[in-house]
Amino acid sequence: MSNETIENLKEALEASPENIPLRLLLAKTLLQMNRVEDAEQEYLKILASDSKNSKGKWGLANVYFQKEEYSTCSVILEELLEKSIDVNTLKLYCKTLLRDNAIEDAVSNYQKLLAIDSSFTDDELDQLRKPTEHETENWEEDEISDIFIEKPNINFKDVGGMDGVKKEIEMKIIQPLKHPELYKAYGKKIGGGILLYGPPGCGKTHIAKATAGQVNARFISVSLSDILDMWMGNSEKNLHSVFENARNNTPCVLFFDEIDALGASRSDMKQSSGRHLINQFLQELDGLEHSNEGVLILGATNTPWHLDTAFRRPGRFDRIIFVPPPDVTARESILKLKLKGKPIDHIDYSKVSKKTPDFSGADIEAIIDIAIESKLNESFVDGIPKPLNTKDFINACKKHKPTTKEWFSAAKNFALYANESGLYDDILSYMKIKK
Repeated sequence: MSNETIENLKEALEASPENIPLRLLLAKTLLQMNRVEDAEQEYLKILASDSKNSKGKWGLANVYFQKEEYSTCSVILEELLEKSIDVNTLKLYCKTLLRDNAIEDAVSNYQKLLAIDSSFTDDELDQLRKPTEHETENWEEDEISDIFIEKPNINFKDVGGMDGVKKEIEMKIIQPLKHPELYKAYGKKIGGGILLYGPPGCGKTHIAKATAGQVNARFISVSLSDILDMWMGNSEKNLHSVFENARNNTPCVLFFDEIDALGASRSDMKQSSGRHLINQFLQELDGLEHSNEGVLILGATNTPWHLDTAFRRPGRFDRIIFVPPPDVTARESILKLKLKGKPIDHIDYSKVSKKTPDFSGADIEAIIDIAIESKLNESFVDGIPKPLNTKDFINACKKHKPTTKEWFSAAKNFALYANESGLYDDILSYMKIKK
């Protein structure tokens, strides 16, 4: 195909503008030459003249697929499939669903495709094949073994500051384990959930691990990658396995990092697979079929406003705790901890920590890296490590801005305008803003 071919087709259409087969050929040729925008215009003209033209719809679907506008592509393909189911249309539809992360629907339609042509194979779509019963059994065993259980060797003494957070955890988690008979007398279960929220890098994971160490409990840390699986229904099985693992190893702190990724609002979920996973999560939290006695559930999120409100009902994450950036005492502790084993010379930790307001633990690590890089350049001259001093860190503080500022900018809007229940009052208190 060449530009000359395109021009010849256009000339022919000028003489016969209502010639749909000729315009279809032009649109197809433009698409083959990767002139996607031009092809789109021609297909739209065809459908403007004949809204039921299946070849025009098929071509337009391919245009939107190439433009990565998968939702629009899906709508057109669904119309075509209502009238006629064929391998090519199903193939493109499956690829569209897969790339749009609609895994469950992609698997379902891939099964329809295989029912038409059992020998069908495609490098991209073959991953949608359902596993055999033997593969599923192996998957469950492998996934359970992958959930790493540890006994942390840190406790609250290793966490600088966070006194308010520690006090809340003490009442909700630690005291019930120390005095189970008192809680049983009042009919309260030992366990439950706490949601930690705040800007990233401020020690939510660290305090969760220290909580387990404080009560000599086992600790299981779970992230989104541990849960999600492309096979239909396996994400829910994986989540159930995680909870079962915790129930079989009580007392146990089960920690979900970035829980908003797992528990995003169901109203925001386009795909039924996501809603099924959230519903499974809620069932596990309720412990209706399997007791959560002795399982202490902690969740961490940077964006609590994106979490489904059902997670905050009594018996689930009914205690929500704001984890602010470390205060001046905590920042000093973090500095000392991070500088252990490094060459240092008379560092005024108090002075440095006062120069880092609103710095997260991650920000403090960043200024340490900046200071070290500066010293490395000096050490390259003679190969002798030069000790870090107070001036190095003061200079490093000038080169790094606290990353928490951006988080507070977004959080402020929620605290001021979406805070009917007072859930985010702690943010306003920290920012010294009166409602």
